[in-house]
Amino acid sequence: MNGSPKVDFRKSIEADQVDRLRSLLAKLKSSNPFYSLKFQETAFSFDTLTLREFCSEVPFTFKNELIEDQRNNPPFGSNLTFPIEEYTRFNQTSATTGQPMTWLDTPETWNWMLDNWDRVYSAVNISLDDRIFFAFSFGPFLGFWTAFESATRSGFLSIPGGGMTSLGRLKTIIDNKVTVLCCTPTYAIRLGEIAQMNKIRLSSGQVKKIIVAGEPGGSIPATIKKIQEFWGEVTVLDHHGMTETGPVTYGCPKGNEVLHVMESAFIAEVINPENGMAVSRGEVGELVLTTLGRVGSPLVRYRTGDLVRTGTSVQCSCGSYDLSLKGGILSRADDMVVIRGVNLYPSALEEVIRTFDHIEEYQVRIDTRVTLIEIKVRIEMISDVKNDSYIIQRQLEEKLRSTFGIHILVEVVSKGSLPRFEFKSQRWVHL
Repeated sequence: MNGSPKVDFRKSIEADQVDRLRSLLAKLKSSNPFYSLKFQETAFSFDTLTLREFCSEVPFTFKNELIEDQRNNPPFGSNLTFPIEEYTRFNQTSATTGQPMTWLDTPETWNWMLDNWDRVYSAVNISLDDRIFFAFSFGPFLGFWTAFESATRSGFLSIPGGGMTSLGRLKTIIDNKVTVLCCTPTYAIRLGEIAQMNKIRLSSGQVKKIIVAGEPGGSIPATIKKIQEFWGEVTVLDHHGMTETGPVTYGCPKGNEVLHVMESAFIAEVINPENGMAVSRGEVGELVLTTLGRVGSPLVRYRTGDLVRTGTSVQCSCGSYDLSLKGGILSRADDMVVIRGVNLYPSALEEVIRTFDHIEEYQVRIDTRVTLIEIKVRIEMISDVKNDSYIIQRQLEEKLRSTFGIHILVEVVSKGSLPRFEFKSQRWVHL
C-alpha cells in the first residue's frame, strides 16, 4: 500500500490527555488535601482510567467549594499539592461574579501557563519585529502578568500600560510605533473613541494586530467591525482564560469567530448545566475544564460557568483538531436570562447593538422584581446625533424584536451618563 498510514489526530490528543491525567490524579490523591478528600468515594483505578470513566465517575469541582475551602482554611485554602514554601506567585480572581479567590503557583506551574500564552501569540503570528502594548492596570489578576511575561520570555518588546490615562496610553502606542495591542474588546473601542475626540487617526498608525480577552466581543463579527472602524484594517484575535485555570483558548488563525481550547493543556467538556451530561456537537453548554499541567494548584472537572457552543466538525478549516467554540464565550451561565421563553446571551445582544454605528455605549437592565422579568436596553449616542436619536431607538427596537422574537424596550440616555470600562465591562445590570 502506498503512502503513510493516516493519523487519527483526535485519538492522539486523547491518548496524551489520558497519560497526563493518570499522573495528575495519582499525585493529587496522595498529596493534595482538597482533592484527596473529594476522591475518597471514587472507585476508579489510576492505571486504567479512560476519558469516558473520568467524565462519568470523577466529581465536578464547583467555585463555591473553592471559596468555602479558602474560608475554612485561610488564607490560601487546601487545594495545594506542595508545601507552601514552593509557591512563589500570588494572584486573585477579578470577583466579577462574587467573592474573590486567591491562587498560588509554583515556578513550574507558572511556566506552564506562559507556555500556553505562547500558543496564543503563535496563533496571531507575532514576530520579533513586533512591539506589544498591554493596556492593563496590572493588579493581582493573573491574565495581565502571564501575558506580559510570556511575551518578554519569547523576546518580544513588551510595553506595560499600567498607571496611565487612556490618552497617555494612546500617546505611548503612537510614539513607540506599537504593532500589537492587548486589551479587552470594550477598551479597544474606548481607546478608539478617545482618539477620535482628540483627532488622532489610529488607522494611520502602526497597530496591525489586537489580541482581546476578558469578555465576549473578540468572536463577535459586529464588535470586530466596530474595533476596525477605529483602528483600520487590523487583525482582531480573541482569547480567554481565568485566574483559576490560566490561558485556555486561542483565536482561530483563519478568523472564523472561533476559539480553540488548548487540549494539550486541558481536558475540556461541554455539558448541560442542568443535568451534567455532555451535549452534542453544535449545541450550547457549560464549559468544564481540567488543568493537566497546573499540578501545584489544580482544577479537576471545574464548572467554569461559561456558556459555549461547540463546533460541528472535528477539524477546523485552520487545520486544528483542538475543540472549537463557535462564537467564543457566549456568556456566563448566570448572565444568560430567559425572557418570555427566549434565552438571551450578552454576546447575541451585543452583536445586534454593534451594528448601529451611531450608538456609542449601552447598558442592559434586567428587572427580576416583577412577576414577568423585564429587560431594557439603555443607549448613548455619539455626539453628532441629535434629531435622529428617536429613529435609531425605534430601529434598534425593531431589530431586537425581529432577531429574538420579543419586545425589548430601548431608552436613549444623555451623553456621558453610562459607565466606561478599561477592564471587564459590566453592562448587564440585574435589579
